[in-house]
Amino acid sequence: MASKKTIGILTGGGDVPGLNSVIKTIVYGSSAHGGYEVLGIRRGWEGLTHLDDNEDINHQYIVPLDRQNTRSIDRTGGTFLHTSRTNPSKLPLANMPKSVHSRAERLKQIKPGIVDATPLVLENLQKLKIDHLVAIGGDDTLGYASVLNAQGVPIVAVPKTMDNDVRDTEYCVGFSTAMTRAESILSRVRTTLGSHERTGIFRIFGRDSGFTALYAAYVTSIRCCIPEVKFELNTLVDLLMHDRRDNPSRYAMVIFSEGATWTGTRQREYGAPDLFGHRKKVNIAEAFAAEYAEMGGGETAVIDLTYELRSGEPDFVDKMVASSFATMAFDCIASGANGRMMAIRNGCYTDTPIPNVSLGPRLVDADNMYDRTRFRPNYTSKQGLPIFMTKA
Repeated sequence: MASKKTIGILTGGGDVPGLNSVIKTIVYGSSAHGGYEVLGIRRGWEGLTHLDDNEDINHQYIVPLDRQNTRSIDRTGGTFLHTSRTNPSKLPLANMPKSVHSRAERLKQIKPGIVDATPLVLENLQKLKIDHLVAIGGDDTLGYASVLNAQGVPIVAVPKTMDNDVRDTEYCVGFSTAMTRAESILSRVRTTLGSHERTGIFRIFGRDSGFTALYAAYVTSIRCCIPEVKFELNTLVDLLMHDRRDNPSRYAMVIFSEGATWTGTRQREYGAPDLFGHRKKVNIAEAFAAEYAEMGGGETAVIDLTYELRSGEPDFVDKMVASSFATMAFDCIASGANGRMMAIRNGCYTDTPIPNVSLGPRLVDADNMYDRTRFRPNYTSKQGLPIFMTKA
């Protein structure tokens, strides 16, 4: 009998609901097909940079996956394999275990203390006898997947991010659950805002793209600000004050993407950059609330919609899309199609080349989807569009 081929699977970046559905479906698909076994790589790309000949360390990062140990993982959120924001292309030596330093000394130095650990990743893939790799992640994780693809590694990708901003797909795993929870929170908080006659100022995911703010506003009929369009501070303040006056309950609401900012300023950042070069952004909701109060807008309630949106089990859409993407990923593996990312394009499931990370994230088509003068989504001209109202 021919020996079984090995599929490696990992999750990188921030967790989202639906990751475990991808993992389980890959395992079950390989089991039903026969001829494959699956290794889970823990903590994202870290699992392929920190391996050495120490068996205890390897057990921290590698776990064989089968139907038994993945049987119920899709019932919960998070990632069964855990995750990290490791970037092997720019890896600090200080982040690597001492047992790996001897191997790391021969790696290309990007700058003092920073190395490109790609050769180490390739060695570890060979050591683990991984024939196919499945990478589940957003722009950063898939950006490194494209690096391995260029090195000839047989790899397929599944896009996940609450920002829904991966190029060449109209949908990423995690987006629906985030929007479902955002809508629920925004709807519930109206009673408190009305009771105290305050303006609700919300911040949501979206460093570079405004899909989360735009779609949350779309289903709750509130104003929103997105990174693609700088807003006029005075205009927005006037509109919200007008909203409060016209509302019998004397409240107003606006939601900001974390990367939004107003005309004449730039988004301030703080702290050291992560391994992908991202620094934390100053809270735009708090900054705007201070200006709003100073301009006579009255009391505010500043609410950060972050971890609550990504915690817990996935909703129906994310379970369905995650399972479908996973099935498609295994089909690509079985047919020998490499360098592919699972996607939805024109409302249909398909696969597409892993996107070029240098092109940046997918952005909102602000000319057609956003009303700049009213700070609201554009509700017109939806006939003929795919379900998520934008084409990849």
